[in-house]
Amino acid sequence: MTTHPAETVHDALREGRCDDAWWIPGPNGFAACALSRSARTVADARRFTRSTLEGWQVCAAVADDTALVVSELVSNALRHGARRGADDAATAVRSGAVCPAWLALTRRDATVLCAVSDPGSSAPVVRSFDKLTESGRGLHIVDRLSESWGWTPPDGSGKTVWATVSTRG
Repeated sequence: MTTHPAETVHDALREGRCDDAWWIPGPNGFAACALSRSARTVADARRFTRSTLEGWQVCAAVADDTALVVSELVSNALRHGARRGADDAATAVRSGAVCPAWLALTRRDATVLCAVSDPGSSAPVVRSFDKLTESGRGLHIVDRLSESWGWTPPDGSGKTVWATVSTRG
């Protein structure tokens, strides 16, 4: 596991309201997606990731691995981060006033950076691996499929959990 202090991306990504998942393509291999609390959000995030990486001409096997990393990061953000923010942030999320989380993908050279921001105030916790449990394997999957991963220190606006994936399959 790699943890690096980093600037938050909240200021750039958390402006305004959202009703569902949407994306902003940009130059230099950047795309962002607002994440809702709907039951289809994780599947939408996987489709968004695959579509974005296909547009960047990343091979299908790497796109599949990256989509799996993204689905684990998004699942954790919605399960743990989106409900643990400050009281006003949590109330705003429940009322639909703001998006509970954001996904950003950036491609630079042979690396894709996946970053998921949420209003949570606690750092991710890697659970001990147990083959018999039904949950708790997500960060193990992220660790296995990514070159490195970590998170920004939680602050008043939340945190960002990120992972880098090599496009060199």
